[in-house]
Amino acid sequence: STIRCKNMTYPVVVHFLEVENVSLSISQYGIVLDAGSSHTAVYIYEWPAEKDNDTGRVQQTHSCKVQGAGISSYSVFPGQAGASLKSCMKEAESLIPLSRHLETPLYLGATAGMRLLRMENQSLSDQVLWSVEEVLQSSPFSYQGARIITGQEEGAFGWVTVNYLSDRLKQGSGTTGALDLGGASTQISFVANQDVAEESAENAVTFRLYGNDYFLYTHSFLCYGKDQALKLALAQQTQSGDSSVLDPCFHPGYSVDRSYFSVYSSPCVMAGKPLVSRDSFTHVGAGNASLCQEVVRRIFNFSSCSFSRCSFNRVYQPPLQGPFGAFSAFYFVMNFLNLTSGSLESSREKLERYCSRPWTQIKQQHPDVKEKYLAEYCFSGSYILSLLTDGYNFTSDTWTDITFIKKISGSDAGWTLGYMLNLTNMIPAEAPDTPPLPHAGYVTLLFFISLLLFFLLFLCFRFLWPHRNSQTQMI
Repeated sequence: STIRCKNMTYPVVVHFLEVENVSLSISQYGIVLDAGSSHTAVYIYEWPAEKDNDTGRVQQTHSCKVQGAGISSYSVFPGQAGASLKSCMKEAESLIPLSRHLETPLYLGATAGMRLLRMENQSLSDQVLWSVEEVLQSSPFSYQGARIITGQEEGAFGWVTVNYLSDRLKQGSGTTGALDLGGASTQISFVANQDVAEESAENAVTFRLYGNDYFLYTHSFLCYGKDQALKLALAQQTQSGDSSVLDPCFHPGYSVDRSYFSVYSSPCVMAGKPLVSRDSFTHVGAGNASLCQEVVRRIFNFSSCSFSRCSFNRVYQPPLQGPFGAFSAFYFVMNFLNLTSGSLESSREKLERYCSRPWTQIKQQHPDVKEKYLAEYCFSGSYILSLLTDGYNFTSDTWTDITFIKKISGSDAGWTLGYMLNLTNMIPAEAPDTPPLPHAGYVTLLFFISLLLFFLLFLCFRFLWPHRNSQTQMI
């Protein structure tokens, strides 16, 4: 086609572009499997495809809890570990657009449950990972590997997640510490002074994110997740090898026969198994939170410290700094007990009343909760209070610095998002260049330029277009 203006013809060439195999999706995706000690969860993350890495906001769009226990529980039948993941992986396939499958990175990180299995039997832990890898490699996604992450990584990436989701990293302002509690380990991470590396290099991590340097203290206590802590507490109470144990951390009226193997099968306690002829003992509840605190304190070692200051078990910990977000089992236990707000003293009083209630009453009030988990809330609440105060040195004054959180901006708090952000370089070390004008400034500038062009075109047509003859030419 052409445009004719003042006896001149300008060709207009219209190009028709063929588009083949172009994705209709405007998003990119990533998948991270959190293979914990008690269960495995699959998280799907999404971010705008048209934006650069330093501007695209990553959000969790879906999570799937794998049925059954964690992959470390399949040590007897390792091949079943991979099979357990198939249902959630099929779910991921249906939720992520087909056109994005091949470019979606897929990661699996195994935590403290697998760290314990590796300590106990390296060959079995390898077989479990091979089983998992076989299933994940057969998926249509871009498989990036399955590995057992360190406790330090778990703590540090949990800190990254919390501060990324709350936008504290881009702002360059004060950060939030991270408190993570799983079934087999617990982590504490917060920004401290640079001298952390001088006093205890193994607990120091340095990040440079968005142009800011962060000197992080982080430590992971293996065997001090809530499930392993219960084994430690029961081991303390069964050293005599009696046929019955009266436990203040369980409700009055609670009575269950437990095998000694169920307590001492973990590497965390197996070295202290008593020499007894019987196979089991009767676990009886007494329901006394104050006495339970004394039982819990005995699983920590406060006897000595070779550093300027320690938390417990002779581990260095600098003074606590800033607010903290407590997530995972910290949140789930405290939320169930209605202890996510209020003072430390009121939390202790509420827990005392809860633990003293009869077991029959507790079961009647929570018929939908599995009895195994329901029975352990008194212990878990007591353990959390002791871990945070006796262990990590929170006081009545600093207790309110802790916020118990499940999600931030719709995404689960935990290490998985920070892990993916690190492996995909989604957080730049340097701050992105600041544009000379903000977005609104560009819009305003383009608006005025458009008006000016329109005005100039109007003048062109108004004064340069040939005037028609006033006299009509007759033919």
